[in-house]
Amino acid sequence: MEWIQDILFNHSAIQAVIIISMIIALGLALGKLHFWGISLGVTWVFFAGIFAGYLGFSIDSEMLVFAESFGLALFIYELGLKVGPGFFNSFKKGGIIYNLWGLAAVLFGTGIAVLLSCLFGVSMADMVGIISGATTNTPALGAAQQALKQLGISSSGAALSCAVTYPLGVIGVILAIIVMRRTFVRPSDLVNRSADDEDVTYIATFQVKNPAIYGKNIQEIANLSTAKFIVSRLWRNGQVSIPASDTIIEAEDRLMAITEENNIHSLEILFGKLESRDWNTGEVDWNKIDSNLISRHLIISKPELNGKKLGSLKLRNSYGINITRVLRSGVNLLAKPGLVLQLGDRLTVVGKESQIQEVEKLVGNRLLKLKDPNLAAIFIGLVLGLLLGSVPLFVPGISVPVKLGLAGGPIIMGILIGRFGPQFRIVTYTTRSANLMLRGIGLSLFLACLGLDSGKHFIDTIMNGDGLLWIGLGFIITVVPVLIIGWLAMRVSRLDFGSACGMLCGAMANPMALTYANDIVEGDSPSVSYATVYPVAMFSRVIISQILVLCFLQ
Repeated sequence: MEWIQDILFNHSAIQAVIIISMIIALGLALGKLHFWGISLGVTWVFFAGIFAGYLGFSIDSEMLVFAESFGLALFIYELGLKVGPGFFNSFKKGGIIYNLWGLAAVLFGTGIAVLLSCLFGVSMADMVGIISGATTNTPALGAAQQALKQLGISSSGAALSCAVTYPLGVIGVILAIIVMRRTFVRPSDLVNRSADDEDVTYIATFQVKNPAIYGKNIQEIANLSTAKFIVSRLWRNGQVSIPASDTIIEAEDRLMAITEENNIHSLEILFGKLESRDWNTGEVDWNKIDSNLISRHLIISKPELNGKKLGSLKLRNSYGINITRVLRSGVNLLAKPGLVLQLGDRLTVVGKESQIQEVEKLVGNRLLKLKDPNLAAIFIGLVLGLLLGSVPLFVPGISVPVKLGLAGGPIIMGILIGRFGPQFRIVTYTTRSANLMLRGIGLSLFLACLGLDSGKHFIDTIMNGDGLLWIGLGFIITVVPVLIIGWLAMRVSRLDFGSACGMLCGAMANPMALTYANDIVEGDSPSVSYATVYPVAMFSRVIISQILVLCFLQ
């Protein structure tokens, strides 16, 4: 049986793969268990790693650093790639609010940490580690360690305090989300107001009663208003048709317009009268509105259309159909001519059956072609993200250069490539299952290695010295800002529960809590708000950790 001991304890590439795989398998198995209706999911991988480290298991240090770094970068990049297409759109609508609340959580937590440091006599060298662990922000720990070394102060206390507070940093956000959901979340807070199918576009019908537009065509009318809209259907004398840009509008015409909700009042003034029927519910059967036209969803699956503008296809003039909306990453976009198409976009097409069939041949509409992920784009993006994260940024008043790091660079690059890659003919589309698989592998690797690395001295640190005090202070820094800022965000800014959870997870740099939020909330709203907040929150924490060291220890 010596070979078993040899393969489990003697460092080698095979031994590293076996140990990490065992930790991940055990953690994922435990993640399927529910206690009082609650499951921590993939977070159990972290605790399985701590347990393995406590039992004496270890792997080669260079392999450990590689697996941990690669896992984190892969998870973060895939997250950015997933939410990238809807990131900038969400930023226009609510991203400023998300980031303001995220920064409020960062600053509030920092203020609590400074206060606790003064009250309990904890040195700032240890407190920056507590903050990093409580907010699960290893880039902030690295920045703080660099600042400590520059001042000639040992950084071992920061690393140790981060290690013992990290587990409850993970758990604390999840527990706070559970408390939020069960105490002050109202039914209306559970309604997704930021990532539903009708997120951006809004459908309304108008009666033309404005004499100023009689006899003008749709293009001329559109030039009279700053509001962007698309006329999907026109009813005249009991007949329905698909209008073109040169269609003349007459008195008493009924128009169905697709626009953004905040434009409705302007369009009512423009056309004359807004009808009361609500077309934005899921109960509308579009194919029964009229007998001549049908509505169908077609998927862009031909690579040659990736990066092309919708207007360049000339679908309305060539086929007599109308594209009303483009669904991308759970967000409906207005089908404007300048919209750059991406593989996987779902077009809402209105027209006759024969016309739609011709359009189907043009766009592909074959989901099977989209099931193979473009691995080249993933690894090229990882390289660019890591290079971006390594660029030193000099901040006035801080002598130590700040870097976006292993997490900040990949998520920013993932967002940029996910959004702008198609304009450079880069195929970034992956199916939801493929994206979740890559994210799951990355996060599992990161958690297993992180737990294994800190497990050896974990119990000793807790039982001796200031370990218990650090854990208690870290738990306060984790939970209090999440509960208070979460409650305020949902009450003051009326964020839905999913978006609030994602915003808080981003502010606390907690991908494990984000995974839990995605499990309990339908749709991608937690991921979108997480990716919106994370870069700014992470960068601010990196800067703040260095400021705390330089201000309190110089």
